[in-house]
Amino acid sequence: MIFRTRFWLGFSLLNLFIVALLGTLMRYKIGFEFPYFNQKYIQYAHSHFAFAGWISQTIYALLVWYLHQKNNVISPQPYNRLLACNLLCSYGMLLSFFVYGYSISSIVLSSGTIVIACFFAYYFFRDLRKTEENDRENNWFRAALWFNILSSVGTLYLAYIMATRNFNENWYLAAVYFYLHFQYNGFFLFSCLGLALNALKEKFPQIPYSKSIFTLFFTSAIPAYFLSVLWANIPLWLYILVILAALVQLFGWIKVLTHLKKLKVQVSAPDKLSVYVFLFVILGFSIKLLLQLGSTVPIIAKLAFGFRPIVIAYLHLVLLAVISVFLLVYSYVQNLIQRNHLSALGFVLFLSGVFFNELVLAIQGVASFSYFVIPNVNETLFIVALLLSAGAFFLFVSQFKRRSEIEFPLT
Repeated sequence: MIFRTRFWLGFSLLNLFIVALLGTLMRYKIGFEFPYFNQKYIQYAHSHFAFAGWISQTIYALLVWYLHQKNNVISPQPYNRLLACNLLCSYGMLLSFFVYGYSISSIVLSSGTIVIACFFAYYFFRDLRKTEENDRENNWFRAALWFNILSSVGTLYLAYIMATRNFNENWYLAAVYFYLHFQYNGFFLFSCLGLALNALKEKFPQIPYSKSIFTLFFTSAIPAYFLSVLWANIPLWLYILVILAALVQLFGWIKVLTHLKKLKVQVSAPDKLSVYVFLFVILGFSIKLLLQLGSTVPIIAKLAFGFRPIVIAYLHLVLLAVISVFLLVYSYVQNLIQRNHLSALGFVLFLSGVFFNELVLAIQGVASFSYFVIPNVNETLFIVALLLSAGAFFLFVSQFKRRSEIEFPLT
């Protein structure tokens, strides 16, 4: 039995297309008269499937691919089974949330993804010991999978709230942000940084490496959670710790950029697009850290948490502009996704959709500070959602075409 990375990533691209379609449906319901389907249920299906079916599924596949690059005698059987189970749970959640919202079935399936995360971590830690222990990226992957398990505490508490109907708004929001934080600032971020480090090490063996960068991000990850609950009137000592955590992460990122700046990169014409995309991701993450630090200012935090467009723009900045775009371009660079004219078109459309989505949401958020309503903003966001869906669709169907040389391959 072999681990077919391209097969699993093909499913990931299909899942990305489904996520984009659900986003488009939500935008259509907001901008136009469409009474069918429950908007809240669509939102649940969209978010849960994006996390489990698109991002987590893709990271799992890429981590197993990394293992086999290091040691090709590692058995792929448990990983094939776990990815298949995660896929089944993801599609089950998609249908359950879409039709019933939070229900017994959706809670059971969500709990299933937690069990899968635990088993995946067990097998990955076991097999990671069979690789070179001094590989720089291993600590990032270990931390990522521990954060993935830790985030489940928020999910389990949400399930408890929904099952018992014992609702408390503050505790509900705290649980939601707990899950989100340790997913995108823990599991997703540390996985992507580990994969990026591995790719850089292969291409630039001379790249300097500072263990302090991992230490800075890891030690600040847990206190940084309280950035999401500044509205809860936390004590002064914890508020100071939160500010320090935001500063530490920014300092760690500056050290990363300093190392990257030292690289003597010779970029040929065919490589330019991939370089530009990575710069897009770097810019997006830099903005994210600056916004994160800015949110420690009480008046800014009050504005940010008080306007829904700001929250949505921030989440999309992290999950779309940083995590999703990175996973796509990384898979291209590693030749794990078919490269042809159709996939190049899909990638450009998707990237354009990400850019315009953030631009419009940012403008809407800033305008909301003065309670100014931008005309036709919902219709504009629907068009942008169509652009994202079209890009994801072309990326998916391109995997059924033969490989071909194109003018600007993402390699």
